[in-house]
Formats: sequence, structure tokens, C-alpha cells
Amino acid sequence: MRVCGVELKGSEAVICMVSYKGDSYNVPECRRHSFTLSDHEGQEAIREFHFAFHKLLEDYHVDEVAVIAREYKGKQAGSASSFKLESAIQLGNTPVVMITPQAIRAQNKRNPPLVDFAVLELRKFQQPAFEAAYAYLTQKRFAKD
Repeated sequence: MRVCGVELKGSEAVICMVSYKGDSYNVPECRRHSFTLSDHEGQEAIREFHFAFHKLLEDYHVDEVAVIAREYKGKQAGSASSFKLESAIQLGNTPVVMITPQAIRAQNKRNPPLVDFAVLELRKFQQPAFEAAYAYLTQKRFAKD
């Protein structure tokens, strides 16, 4: 199973893919690390984001998408453009699940990754997306056991 973790920050979607097969987790090579929405008010920009994101999911045979949930109001609330990105992600054929930061921390505390993040060939800004994908995969894996 391959999961794409997504962290939405402003008008940017940072991604990281994690796959689980047999008894091992892998972080496959990916041509993109993030998507930026150039014009959050323009319909064409949203369509371009939607197409590019879902083309990547299709090309890499992603089974599910795990998006880090954001607050709707208050100081930690997500921006309007991040919610537009979320909608564009959810409109595809790939199942999308929202996972809270608290659930990610709890799951990764129970089942920490067996490799240090620094060893993975990922950029530092991808760490939250990696943690979301890994937490979701381990949650699904141990739910079946």
C-alpha cells in the first residue's frame, strides 16, 4: 500500500510518499516535493493544481492520501487557500483521509519509525507529511492485526 502524506501550509501542499509492503516501509523517489497554488483566487490555477496533483498520484500508484487536518478557527486556523487545496485534493478518485496532528503524534509515539528522519533522503520541510503518511500506514496496519 502506498500513501501520500500532505501538509497544507498557506497556498502550498508539501507531500511525501510512504509505502508498506511485506514487513517493511519505504520512501519511494518522487519527482515533486510540493505544489504551490500561484493564484488562490483564479479558477485556472486551482484546476492546474488539481490536475498536477492527481496526475502525480496516478503516476506513482498512490492508494490513499493522508492530509494533516487544520483548525477551522482561532490562531492556528488554516488559510482560505489551504482549504481550497484540500477541496481540490478530495475531488479526485483516490481516497482521502484527514488525520489530526494529535493522532499523528500519538500513533508515532506508539510505533516510532525504525529509521531516523535524517537518514531518509527527504527535505526537512517534508517531515510533517512523512509523519502523517507513516502514522496513517501504521494505524491501518495495526488495525488489521
